[in-house]
Amino acid sequence: MSDSSPLPPVRLKSEAELARDALTAPLLSRAARLARWAGPDTRVGAGGDLVEEQLPQAAGELGLTGDDAAAYASEAWRVAVDTGLVEIVDEEEGTVTAGAELALLTGGAPQDVLQVWLGALETVLADASVPDLDDLVDAMDEGGSVDFSQLDWDPEAEAEFLDGVLGNLYLLTVGEEGLGESMVPLPALAASMIVPDDMGEPTDDVLEQVSDAMMRLDDQFRLLEPVGLVEFQPVDEALMADGEEEGEGEGDRDGDDRGGEPAPVDETDVSKYGMVRLTPLGLYGLRARLLEAGIDAPAVGDLSDKGADALLDGTSGFPPAAAQAETEQWLARREPLDAARELLAAARGTDPGAPLRRLRCQQALSLVGAVAEPALREVLDDAELGGLARVWLAERGAADVPAPPEAMVFWLTVDTVAAQLAAEGNSTELQALVEGLAAQHSGFFAAAWRVDHPATADVLEAMGRLHPDKKVAKEARKAAFKARSAQGG
Repeated sequence: MSDSSPLPPVRLKSEAELARDALTAPLLSRAARLARWAGPDTRVGAGGDLVEEQLPQAAGELGLTGDDAAAYASEAWRVAVDTGLVEIVDEEEGTVTAGAELALLTGGAPQDVLQVWLGALETVLADASVPDLDDLVDAMDEGGSVDFSQLDWDPEAEAEFLDGVLGNLYLLTVGEEGLGESMVPLPALAASMIVPDDMGEPTDDVLEQVSDAMMRLDDQFRLLEPVGLVEFQPVDEALMADGEEEGEGEGDRDGDDRGGEPAPVDETDVSKYGMVRLTPLGLYGLRARLLEAGIDAPAVGDLSDKGADALLDGTSGFPPAAAQAETEQWLARREPLDAARELLAAARGTDPGAPLRRLRCQQALSLVGAVAEPALREVLDDAELGGLARVWLAERGAADVPAPPEAMVFWLTVDTVAAQLAAEGNSTELQALVEGLAAQHSGFFAAAWRVDHPATADVLEAMGRLHPDKKVAKEARKAAFKARSAQGG
């Protein structure tokens, strides 16, 4: 994920709701239970891990059974130590006591709980970048030490890869298309990190890399789900078994109750390849990490206590739904008529960002309602706001709305197109608007180039690009040339 372009704003749950989610995350809940269980007889080794003979007891305390019970208990204990829920009193004797952070989980503010959870998240993310245990065992020398040169493992590269995947998942979640409600296929996430943007048909080598990355992500998301970062549907075990059997002879395969044939796998069902999505708590956690890394990761509500100028400029790059949500929060803190006047004052200007500010102002005023009418009538004679005010009043059936002079109509038209260009670029909606303008007024370009608006030449050039009729496009380009000459450029 690039940090050069602004991120869409994320809509977060309240801190109280997020704290409740954190407390019920399986891993943090287990860590807290072990911290309360720890006592004078609890012993740890040099690294702070529970001594091996106490792992079964810890697993029993957590109600864990099965082959992985000790591993889960060990992970929960490590989180307890790393987050300060457990404090090592004497390293030589290996004695521990409950840490100061434990009290925060029951008596602290939501922000305190979330800080403990963020510590747990960092521990799990670090674990997720470590090679598979089987690989570590294979790389051990006779003395029991790991020969890292045999692992083909670059810790920094592994961490960057996982950060990149999570960054892409964050972007999908906060994007305007609502993908945050949908599960994202693991192959798509893996491909987003492996396949170059300009590559057409991926090569076999690239596809193999995507497959390897997908399986690595399957392992990593299995680790990240218990801490509450993601909801995860793992890769279908039948797919992995099928892949392991590909190199075996028919006589070497284990049979099943269908005469030795492997279970059928529907390869068109993308969910078989693993699906993942961020939880609301995961969104909070990733945004916190982005902010910590110095990346601007806005959240809806950040502008609610700032002035109208900050609101209009700040939402200029927001997707429509996020801009509306931000504006609603801003309006909720103000008296409607005062808010309308403040918005109109902030919408003035001749700088390049002014047309989009006025568009956002118009959208915000639509949320204020009829109570804003006095503020709109106050600016009817304003050269920059008079057209906007007339449109707003007319749309609400207000009486005694004066007809706009022709110069104001053309100025508002240029301003509107300039705002749409800034908001959407060369969109199909803008193309339809351009076609409509040219069709409604046969002498549009002859008059438009004279409009005293800083964006006139740019708007006419855009109309020349967008209009499908070559003759009309040529008229627009000629008008743009005249406008630029009149402006001295």
